[in-house]
Amino acid sequence: EMGLSARGNPVRVAVAAWPWGAYLGEEAARQGVRLKTSSFVRFHHNSIPPNAKASGPYINSILAGYEARRHGYDEALLLDVNGYVAEGSGENFFIVRDGEVRTPPVTSCLPGITRASVIRILRDAGVAVTEQLFPRDAVYIADEAFMTGTAAEVTPVRELDDRAIGDGKPGPITLKVMEVFRAALYGRDSRYRSWLYYV
Repeated sequence: EMGLSARGNPVRVAVAAWPWGAYLGEEAARQGVRLKTSSFVRFHHNSIPPNAKASGPYINSILAGYEARRHGYDEALLLDVNGYVAEGSGENFFIVRDGEVRTPPVTSCLPGITRASVIRILRDAGVAVTEQLFPRDAVYIADEAFMTGTAAEVTPVRELDDRAIGDGKPGPITLKVMEVFRAALYGRDSRYRSWLYYV
């Protein structure tokens, strides 16, 4: 049926597999990424539900990512319509300050599976994790920052807007969560084996 109604249209599914390296590059995985705060904002949850992983909203991410890379950065950080940190163009976002981890609530970001996995890993390790709104300047003074996603896995952030995060290197909490997540991903940590589907 022609028109904007999606009712009754057939759904087609395709699955593809190919060799995959580090989503944002091998150097990014080791040393951390450089982010630029995007001039594009993450859409309001009354416009497009952030928990819908649909193709249409990705134009927002594509524009933000393109803008960041055009200016020499690895990735974009998007704010919400009220100026609070939302997420990367394709990743959830976390900061560490004084040993505690904060991540934006899912009111303006995708409730990612990797995000939930990392929150569990952190809490299992006794690290306090709070889901709360925070402004961009909280990132500037953070001790550490990292991003999570199916493709990005756990990627450290070393800079935002040319300002070093902490000492500009992946911090101890980031490195630990990267290690445990990678062990879980490859079936080397029995605590998280239920996350895997063997094929």
